[in-house]
Amino acid sequence: VSVVPNPKPLPDFYQKLSGVAISLTKDEVEYDPAYYTIKYPNGDVPKGKGVCTDVVIRAYRKLGIDLQKEVHEDMRNNFSKYPKNWGLSSTDRNIDHRLVPNLQVFFTRFGEVKPVTQNASDYKPGDIVTWKLAGRLPHIGIVVHTKARSGNYNIVHNVGYGQVMEDCLFKYDITGHYRYKK
Repeated sequence: VSVVPNPKPLPDFYQKLSGVAISLTKDEVEYDPAYYTIKYPNGDVPKGKGVCTDVVIRAYRKLGIDLQKEVHEDMRNNFSKYPKNWGLSSTDRNIDHRLVPNLQVFFTRFGEVKPVTQNASDYKPGDIVTWKLAGRLPHIGIVVHTKARSGNYNIVHNVGYGQVMEDCLFKYDITGHYRYKK
């Protein structure tokens, strides 16, 4: 029996994550930070609505990973390890996964923490990056495999005008850099 090699290697998980993140930019999404009651597990805010965390949640969900469930279960079992920025005394499966600081803790606990640098070559497709906007607002996005004119990889995120891909890796103060697959 002879084996014919695959002429094109299959993309790895992070290449797939990059690809699905880019595909999300085709969906028209209005920035909407409202609190929604959503189903559990695999709940999502209404189609056409979302914030930066929803880009990450939707991309992972397309690869079969439900961050709503993963984050909620870890928070339920390890609530003391998560930030108390919102004065909550217990978990809330409608919003826990939609808060950047909670995702930062989750990715730190279950992913790979990568160095935060100003070196573009340290950031690879499929990486998750967090920032502080205006020094105070947490933000998150996904590094994708397309490059901008600057030579940096683009980022898919929602910073207030929908799910977009742009060259913004170093536009804001980076606060975290992660890789995560279940």
